[in-house]
Amino acid sequence: MIKSDKNKSIINKDESTTVEWKQSLSEMDELIETAVAFANTEGGRIFMGISPGGKVAGVQIGKGTIEKIVNHIRQHTDPKLHPRVTVKHLDRKEVIVVEIKESHDHLVLAFGRPYKRVGRSTVKMTKDEYEHLIFEKHHDKLHFDTMVCKNASLQDIDPAKVRWFLEKAKEEGRLNTPGKVSVKDALQYLKVFHHSKLNNTAILLFAKDPQKFFVQSKIYAGRIKGTEGHDFLDTKVLEGTIPELRGGALRFIAEHIKKAVFFDANQRYDKWEYPLRALEEALNNALAHRDYWANGDIQLAIYDNRIEIWNPGELPKQLTPKQLKEKHRSIPRNQFLADKLYLIKYIERWGRGTNRIVEEMRKEKLPDPVFANNSGGFEIALPGPGRSFEKAIEDTKLHKLDLNERQKKVMSYLRSHGEISRKKYAELSRVSLRQANKDLGDLLKKKVIVQVGMGRSTKYQVHD
Repeated sequence: MIKSDKNKSIINKDESTTVEWKQSLSEMDELIETAVAFANTEGGRIFMGISPGGKVAGVQIGKGTIEKIVNHIRQHTDPKLHPRVTVKHLDRKEVIVVEIKESHDHLVLAFGRPYKRVGRSTVKMTKDEYEHLIFEKHHDKLHFDTMVCKNASLQDIDPAKVRWFLEKAKEEGRLNTPGKVSVKDALQYLKVFHHSKLNNTAILLFAKDPQKFFVQSKIYAGRIKGTEGHDFLDTKVLEGTIPELRGGALRFIAEHIKKAVFFDANQRYDKWEYPLRALEEALNNALAHRDYWANGDIQLAIYDNRIEIWNPGELPKQLTPKQLKEKHRSIPRNQFLADKLYLIKYIERWGRGTNRIVEEMRKEKLPDPVFANNSGGFEIALPGPGRSFEKAIEDTKLHKLDLNERQKKVMSYLRSHGEISRKKYAELSRVSLRQANKDLGDLLKKKVIVQVGMGRSTKYQVHD
């Protein structure tokens, strides 16, 4: 271990992700591998003339030594690295410092092989790691939604799904289709079938079995007990086209969030724990803008106090989570797919989807949604009302049903005691039995309460 403070400041602490010690010039091949590992990680410095224990051993520097090191590194790296090589004098000995900058794409090879830095070690990348880096480099040039889907034919398309799409687009006033057209003509009209080839968008929207081609095109939905943890009360793996995934996810949500239903004489009132429009927008966002190159599924998690929707693929670099609550441009990852989803009004072209989620949450007096890049993907978290939902429902119900103060007081009594008789109503309200009978009759008519029993044993309970 190097003990001199002066030496430490020059050598930059111990070996690490960005620091490597080499004892002699005979370790040239290892030096090149380490140089490439630094280039493929965070950059770093190699100190030649330092023993494995950190002791300054020094190296013999002759004429052309520095040039030889530089040339050796250039000759055996691809693309060629151009290190900065300097000589430092430590404890009256000469130490060579080789500085390597981080590569912009992390695709540098040493002797035809890729390396990376893990802690204090230089390790060879796996084939999958290197292929992933190559893909990331060319990712922006490859558009998943417009690429031809290999081995797909018209036999893989469901005519009913095509007809539904055309009718929905026409209903929304966003597509004027010619009269009766064949499936082939409709697909050509939508520009998802060209030169006898279907593109990936055609599969995502119209295939009989989209997961036959894209196993990652699924939604993993779960109802989780409590507010944290991994105890699932229910799980489902949703498959199908984008419209089918959306519909399945909304049905799963409806099964696991609270809903209040109440009536007056002329109208039925429904109120959900979360604004459905906000949930639709969040799902539309995940399905339209997810990274379909990525292997992960969309994840839908319902907790006691929130709903989280996560999709593979972070926000475009031009957008930040904060901007999603403000006016912002629409920058879709899958532009061609987004254009088709616009036709059936799943998304808009003006970047208004996340703004609408915020508006719908605020309209219901719920906390703002939380937008975040998380684990290589994008997540929307919608906070719920918690226990305040029941009180909000009761306040809304009493307001809409136009109950008098006596009736409101008795409804509070019923919530605590479960049931009430006509006589007890009269006592609590300090009215005659006749007036009590009239008030209770009005509550029965408005379906706020139900009658249990007959005659003198008649009781009244809250309507479910």
